[in-house]
Amino acid sequence: MTTRKTPGETREVAGVLLAAGGGRRLGGRPKALLPHRGRPLVEHAVRVLREGGCARIHVVLGARSEEVRERAALPGCVLVDNPDWEQGMGTSLRAGLDSLAGTGARAALVSLVDQPGIGPEAVARVLGAHQGEESLVSAAYDGVRGHPVLFGAAHWAGIAATATGDRGARAYLKEHERAIALVECGDVARPFDIDTEADLAHLE
Repeated sequence: MTTRKTPGETREVAGVLLAAGGGRRLGGRPKALLPHRGRPLVEHAVRVLREGGCARIHVVLGARSEEVRERAALPGCVLVDNPDWEQGMGTSLRAGLDSLAGTGARAALVSLVDQPGIGPEAVARVLGAHQGEESLVSAAYDGVRGHPVLFGAAHWAGIAATATGDRGARAYLKEHERAIALVECGDVARPFDIDTEADLAHLE
């Protein structure tokens, strides 16, 4: 049974959804707009964050961002444009963290738009392990680190300084591996990515 924190306990944690990818290996179809259960995939990813306990959500957009804004229903979300999205996921992570400045958020729970096998249960488990600004929490699948990942605010500057290309926070997390609290989620989620045409079979 998953224990979820109350809204009062989680309001300082913002969900950050990285949804800027252009789907290069998918024929240039933006991942945010891939159809899943009759709606754009980005809507599903936002719903997962909400149901997992994130009261505020920032969505980082890039490829065909105007079309995403027009076609996807994302009420209550802060939409963040990343003009440098083609340079890799690291730029989206930096844009997402930068967008939290001045919001009162003291931690960011980061998820990826192209992992529909990860649902609210995994989000809730990672969120439940948040302890404060020094927190580093990651979902794990059979002991292997994956998403979502929670970064306390004390880590944001260091992550932004090292987030380049498609590496995201990988270098920072490797450097601070001993500080990461791993939360096993392999029993409630499947961490596959939608990267290739074959992966589209995972969508519904």
